[in-house]
Amino acid sequence: MRIAIAGGHGQIARRLSRLLADRGDQPVALVRNPDHVTDVEADGAAAVVIDLEQTDATTLAEQLADVDVVVFAAGAGPGSGADRKDTVDRGAATLLADAAEQAGVGRYLLVSSVGAGSEPPEGTDEVFAAYLRAKTAAEDDLRGRAGLAWTILRPGGLTDDTGTGHVRLGSDVPPGQISRDDVAAVLVALADEPRTAGVIAELTEGPTPIAAAVAALTETED
Repeated sequence: MRIAIAGGHGQIARRLSRLLADRGDQPVALVRNPDHVTDVEADGAAAVVIDLEQTDATTLAEQLADVDVVVFAAGAGPGSGADRKDTVDRGAATLLADAAEQAGVGRYLLVSSVGAGSEPPEGTDEVFAAYLRAKTAAEDDLRGRAGLAWTILRPGGLTDDTGTGHVRLGSDVPPGQISRDDVAAVLVALADEPRTAGVIAELTEGPTPIAAAVAALTETED
């Protein structure tokens, strides 16, 4: 498969590129900073330099030719304010969906967050609340697109621990953490399983092998 990853220099994205390249797939890393090209190429990805906050859907669609799956793994990042949470975590995600539709890419995986999908609780930090609202808006946009086979993944608190290959994955997962290694591995498994289209799944560390956890998602949807 040829898989384009928005936010291609991010920590989850780079792990995802390495997993895909190692098994013979063709990751395409969409990066904003030209200085990041060498890094993502070392991961085995083809690099496309494009700023998702400055481009348009038609220009982005040109970079998605022959792509089978798009993954939105971008984020405004630590230290960014509420405005960039909206322009990246909502705006860029929506732009990628527009471009995917124009390019005829049918499959879209969105890396969202636990806590998205509802209004942040009272007392939530202002910037984090803006982040959750942006993720919710991106999810809502995807859910309204009949032309995309989307899957929304809501990881818990992210860690740099070594992945275990075992997770909790589903619609009502207890709060917890998850390694970036395992998030990337779950994204690979979701890309491989078209029957997870239309699924919104929360993800934390747990006892179930990833393949079995993804298979259980399809049984739930059936």
